[in-house]
Amino acid sequence: MGRPTTTNLHGVLFLQCFKSSRGVRRRNTCCQPKGTLHIQTAMEQLKDKPERLILSAILKSTGEGLFTTHTVDDLLWGYKDAVLSLLFPLHPKKHFFGLFYGMNGTDDGRYVILTGEQDYHDFARVIEWQDDAILHWWTSDICNMINGTDGSSFHPLITKKEKVYIFSSDLCRSLYAIFERTVYVKGVTAFRFVLPPNLFANASVNPDNAGFCVPSGNCLGSGVLNVSICKQDAPIMMSSPHFYQGDQKYIDNIIGMHPTKEEHETYLDINPLTGILIRAAKRLQVNVHVQKIAAFSETGNARMLIFPVMYINESVLIDDESAKKLKSVLLLTSLLTAVPFVIMAFGVLLGIIFIIVACSQHGRPQDEGKVDEKAPLIRTS
Repeated sequence: MGRPTTTNLHGVLFLQCFKSSRGVRRRNTCCQPKGTLHIQTAMEQLKDKPERLILSAILKSTGEGLFTTHTVDDLLWGYKDAVLSLLFPLHPKKHFFGLFYGMNGTDDGRYVILTGEQDYHDFARVIEWQDDAILHWWTSDICNMINGTDGSSFHPLITKKEKVYIFSSDLCRSLYAIFERTVYVKGVTAFRFVLPPNLFANASVNPDNAGFCVPSGNCLGSGVLNVSICKQDAPIMMSSPHFYQGDQKYIDNIIGMHPTKEEHETYLDINPLTGILIRAAKRLQVNVHVQKIAAFSETGNARMLIFPVMYINESVLIDDESAKKLKSVLLLTSLLTAVPFVIMAFGVLLGIIFIIVACSQHGRPQDEGKVDEKAPLIRTS
């Protein structure tokens, strides 16, 4: 495939948060349904236990309601929470809450991947994650499989007919993408692969997704994945931004939802010859499950709905220098690939010329020569 080349991908992380009061979006603050992230997790665990009285008393003393507003920085990286401080007075580390609190500068576990030495289709394929070859969250063997790469690289010689598999630790499951169209990124040819609508479809539409219904049989509508089982039982639901490709009921329940393919679709642009990722956008929305809990008056008359908190647009694009190097490698590979065919064509051409000449010589009448040339070498008088 030519000499190895180093490819740099420039990444951009875009965060969009939602404000609940009027259903409009604001970039600098997020309105977080407190009861459905960390507090409602405790509510669910304590609703049938005597300790619920302690939690209820703390909520009333702090005056906390179902919603609270914080900056994006606080919601992502953590803030000191009054309720948690009173709930865990002897554990200072538990006084803080954030979607990514304590995760900055960390990784998501140990991966074991194949080199593709035996079969190039296995290049970068994940076979173990966190020292396990399968997952243990879902209710079917298919859903618990670890398939594909981590999404940063793929095997060479990708075709339009194949499915590109990816293991996503963020979603606690394996995904796949299908070919949509050919694109050109900085002069480099790439195949665009996108997530199909049936990937997160309801089990009635895609029976293979029945294993993602937790507990078994408790299936959500299309476009939403319940990941609470792998997020310390926090009622977190994942989807595409603005519930793109999701059921219309989720879109209608929240004012300001306007899903579009251009802004909210996840895609991968992969060079088919090398398997190098040229451009990509991973777009995920973090939602929480809001519902009324009878044991806690703080939940009010909240009706059950999937409430969006924020969405992430994590995009990468190959830089100019790497694109130039890759184009040179692809050109050299094309030339080397063409040499055998040029030699073969030249050989066929010579063969045709030889056959034509031979046939023309065979069909020409023989020259009878002069009389002297036909006379015997020894003459008798």
